[in-house]
Amino acid sequence: MVEKVGCYSCLTALGLLRVSLIDQLEGRIDSLLEILVCREVFTRDDREEVLCKSGPRARVRTVLDIVTCKGEEAAKVFLSISRHQQETQERRTELSVEYNKVKQKHKDVLSRRSESMLFYNTRHGEKILFSNHYVNLLLADGHQGLETKRHEVLTFGQKRLSLQQKSAVKRKISPAELFSSTHGNRPVKKVLVSGVAGIGKTILVQKMLFDFGGNRNYLGFDFIIHMTFRDLNLIDQPVSFRELVLRKNRHLAKELDNILANDHKLLIILDGFDEFRHCRSCDVDTFVTEPEEEANVVEVFGSLMQGELLPNVSVMLTSRPAAINHIPVGCIDRFVLIAGFSLTEVQDFFLRFFQDCAVAERTFAVVSANELMLTLCYIPAFCYIVCCILKESKDFCGEKPKTMTDIYVQYLVALLRSRTHARAEPFGREQGAMAVQPLSDVVLKLGQLAFQKLLVHQTLFYGSEADVAALAGCSLVSTFLDKTVAQEPGCTEEVYSFAHLTVQEFFAAVYYAVTDDPSPEVLQHGAELEGGGSNGHLDLFYRFLSGILSERNANLLSRQVGLCCQKDKVDNYRRRMVRELTTACENGAHILNHLHCLFEQQDPSLALSVQPKTLQVNVSDETLSQMDFNAIKYFLNLTKGEISELDLTGTGVSCEALRDIQPLLLRCNRLWLGENNVDMNTAHVIADVLQVSESITHLGLGWSDVGDDELLALSTAIGVKRNLQEL
Repeated sequence: MVEKVGCYSCLTALGLLRVSLIDQLEGRIDSLLEILVCREVFTRDDREEVLCKSGPRARVRTVLDIVTCKGEEAAKVFLSISRHQQETQERRTELSVEYNKVKQKHKDVLSRRSESMLFYNTRHGEKILFSNHYVNLLLADGHQGLETKRHEVLTFGQKRLSLQQKSAVKRKISPAELFSSTHGNRPVKKVLVSGVAGIGKTILVQKMLFDFGGNRNYLGFDFIIHMTFRDLNLIDQPVSFRELVLRKNRHLAKELDNILANDHKLLIILDGFDEFRHCRSCDVDTFVTEPEEEANVVEVFGSLMQGELLPNVSVMLTSRPAAINHIPVGCIDRFVLIAGFSLTEVQDFFLRFFQDCAVAERTFAVVSANELMLTLCYIPAFCYIVCCILKESKDFCGEKPKTMTDIYVQYLVALLRSRTHARAEPFGREQGAMAVQPLSDVVLKLGQLAFQKLLVHQTLFYGSEADVAALAGCSLVSTFLDKTVAQEPGCTEEVYSFAHLTVQEFFAAVYYAVTDDPSPEVLQHGAELEGGGSNGHLDLFYRFLSGILSERNANLLSRQVGLCCQKDKVDNYRRRMVRELTTACENGAHILNHLHCLFEQQDPSLALSVQPKTLQVNVSDETLSQMDFNAIKYFLNLTKGEISELDLTGTGVSCEALRDIQPLLLRCNRLWLGENNVDMNTAHVIADVLQVSESITHLGLGWSDVGDDELLALSTAIGVKRNLQEL
């Protein structure tokens, strides 16, 4: 266009080029018009005249007419602006070609990286396609805090999870919606995805990478950069964000400047914040603002999260609930909770795991008949553990599992059978006494590692550590430890973790139960079974310990694995449990974890040995799951006589739960139900108790938001027996 101008005046050239100008300028007439106004070639009235025209071609014609009327100087400026715009567009087109080539190459790389699913215990060389085994996860939009005073997994009992899923349906969110703003609010740039161990956080990340690599670009980003905190843990020198990106993405080097300049089209995924060595010091006050600027990795991370570095970039962070308090949450735009599987997804998982419809249906029927196992299957990692048991055992060893410990003992036995190819007979009879000892030694070494790391809240173990190196050469280690390789320039580190947090706790309990004197100070963490630290991180350890010291599981471990619990340790533990449970009942101390430990024993004589002077059961201020109520019922159904006090304050107890324990409520003298939702159905259950019970004298309903209709129903019931002394 511009080369023809030299032979003519600008006005003449404008006339000659009019047809081609209309074609060339219709796509950018609005930006051209703004430039003409800024350069004072056009007035605001001229702009309004142009904007009144319908369609871009009509607007171009009007612009050309106005420029022609303004004369030679206006035509000269107009042609100069048009030429500059065209040259800029051509440069962008050239850049766009290379940019898109790198973009497609990056998608191909991510597709290769995410095409296989690494199940725990996957054998070397075994390839399991992600597309064949991925099962949808339930994501709920909105922050849902989990009680930090309880073990995180224990908050996902069946009833609790069911309630979460009912409410989650209303706030259900898909991966495609993670960065979409709602109701015209500010743009969503920083997303925190939280969930308990084994719930599927890393699988969600792999799903997003898999979809992006397969050109299912529902998120609208040009590039996704994936980093794990396991890798970041290996960096102990100052580093720039640019270097962090290139460490595993060298193919982006040529276009990285353009990628970072276009940061509103870039998503950074940071997986496993709870595994970050520096997670407790991320609220930094020293920032970097340029991608090339070097700093400690925690400062680079903090700068990215707080918008000082690449302010328009989008970030997705995953973490277990235990570490959320260390994240500078003021910069988080959206909180998302992974709520695991629904019942439909559990069935889908079984079908994909067994790859045989008949087998999947048969095994799912076995699980459905076992309330505890079905409860655990809502968490994907548990679902995998249960499938492993059923795949290797075909059926259960001995009795069907009733407790958490039963399931994990079955898991241990099933995987050992699988790896030693001795499925038909117990190990001792199949392989002889000489083979039993090495097998038990390996389990003990794993237990020692689990126990020592559990006490210091460590779930990742590095190959360079002495206690991990001691396991070298043990072929069975890969059965229970998941190995990943964290790589950085000049540094390659093998990183191990148990298949799930609870598997580590189980092995730790096995080690403590069968060794002579393993660090007895562990029980001083809480002084009593109810202890476990302020956040309950040892709660499941205590429950597993109790279950392992029970007669049936001790016999199974001895017979199948060659591990024997000492009789003195078993007897001392049982006496201690009875003593502490009796004291707690008399004092009205919090008792829930005691009851779970008792439930794991499955020994009625133990419960009958608890004979407090007054029976006070305090399980207040914790949202109770169905498993919690099962433990409460197990104990109270074995006791006789009146229950002096049952405190269910602030437990989220539902109408169904109250009806389930109604026979126990009839034995209560004092019943505390405050700080719960008392709807009409719940009021009717309480009213039924008041009309029948000969025992109840005190009823607490404070802060329960009781309505007029509910209060009328309760008042009518109170008038029947007239035993109530205090309301």
